[in-house]
Amino acid sequence: MTTQSRTQTYPPLRIRRLDAGLPLPVRAHPDDAGVDLFAATDLELEPGHRRLVGTGVAIALPVGTVGLIHPRSGLAARAGLSIVNTPGTIDAGYRGEIKVCLINHDPETTISIARGDRIAQLVVQKVELPDVVEVDELDDTARGDGGHGSSGGHAILTDDISSDEKAQA
Repeated sequence: MTTQSRTQTYPPLRIRRLDAGLPLPVRAHPDDAGVDLFAATDLELEPGHRRLVGTGVAIALPVGTVGLIHPRSGLAARAGLSIVNTPGTIDAGYRGEIKVCLINHDPETTISIARGDRIAQLVVQKVELPDVVEVDELDDTARGDGGHGSSGGHAILTDDISSDEKAQA
């Protein structure tokens, strides 16, 4: 798919630059889902600490879409840098600066971020906006209310009652 055909298929993402010294969000490759967001300030992030970091941009999303802020996979793998509320959600009506709540998961190393470093990526997706309706009952399904590891593979996730206590009950 060429840039020209993508422009014809998707409306442009309207971005307001709040900091003229920072680049606009950009895709590293034409077919990437996300556009990179840049840090507006220098910072040192100590092990286990988090910080809200501005990106120097605001966006206008069309109604029926949502902006999702995801970590950059390389930063997560190499440095332990992630986002506290992954993914961060930007609603279509929000017009303020996009900020990213970064966290340093590395147990020992302080992470240095320089102004202009790529810190996260913004993915825009269509979203359904159903009306909320209260009901007395929900439809039955094969899964029912099983969740939080109920389909297997996560033995560490249990209710307040241990497996031994359940077996004795």
